[in-house]
Amino acid sequence: MEKMMQAAVLDAPFKLEVRQVPVPKLGADEALIKVHCIGICGSDVHYYEHGRIGRYEVKQPIILGHELAGVVVKTGERVKNVRIGDRVAVEPGVTCGTCEYCKSGRYNLCPDVVFMATPPVDGAWAEYVTVRSDFLFPLPTEMSFEEGALLEPLSVGLHAVSRGRIRSHDRVLVLGLGPIGLLTLEAAKMLGAAQVYGTDVMDFRRKLAMEMGAQGVFDPSVPHSLDVGVAAVTGGEGFDLIIETSGNPGAIADTIRLAKRGGRVVLVGLPATDAVSVNISELIDAELDVYGVFRYANTYPSAIQILSRGKHDIRKIITHKFALSDIKKAVELARTQKETSVKVMIYPGEGLE
Repeated sequence: MEKMMQAAVLDAPFKLEVRQVPVPKLGADEALIKVHCIGICGSDVHYYEHGRIGRYEVKQPIILGHELAGVVVKTGERVKNVRIGDRVAVEPGVTCGTCEYCKSGRYNLCPDVVFMATPPVDGAWAEYVTVRSDFLFPLPTEMSFEEGALLEPLSVGLHAVSRGRIRSHDRVLVLGLGPIGLLTLEAAKMLGAAQVYGTDVMDFRRKLAMEMGAQGVFDPSVPHSLDVGVAAVTGGEGFDLIIETSGNPGAIADTIRLAKRGGRVVLVGLPATDAVSVNISELIDAELDVYGVFRYANTYPSAIQILSRGKHDIRKIITHKFALSDIKKAVELARTQKETSVKVMIYPGEGLE
């Protein structure tokens, strides 16, 4: 008899239901993971609300969710790097391993990546998920499942900071203090930034950034406060490294004038429209380096090593916790209450024996 599990299935925008689905079949190079916890990402909320992101459209029922950690409960015959009982974090983008991007170490650009919760690929808002074992990373005993699940959004921040060639004397400004922005701020601290500042229109998120060790925060919705604040803390020079995570077109345009001459700008947030107006003359005159970021690559091992030292508590961004059975309520909260929520975490429960 086919084994069944509980999973949250999105049939169409706003039509999300927890129901019984078959436990995914195990491949020879895969492990079956019992999901302990899984975060709600902004992309999950976007699919729930709109049914698509760019060229990726929900055309058939899909299970969302890709920020997870759990326990290995079964392994395929060719799996050697993990064992039953291992606590693991899951890197959700399985790449081909053979193309020029994979071979050169930039596997996040692999054209044949299979990424969880990106239509038509199912994600892990479920009791169980199968993953190719080379994308599983054992967690040290001192590291929580929650930290393991947060490795995925933290990886975006680490990749962004690395792309920006961070240096120990850098002043860093992070625009947008949602989950990715806050974890990018933390990543900048992890990799040795001298000072880290943030901007957000929401007071709750600015306060959380300060609790997480930012030297200062700015409210870009208050006229002139950002310019005055940046001038005050940088002596009028601007920031060495600016990382934009909000996707707001105005914020993207602001990166050019807020950067120091010869500085670096990293763009993470996706704007609602493809075209954004920026001052190219200023960019050229200041000889700025501008980098794009697409997900991450080679971040999990270093992130685990840094977090295992216990000096960084990324769990501060978790503001709400829900059972899988309450997924609809959880997603609605993440969608409508951004003034009081940052990262919402889901716990699928005990599952099969």
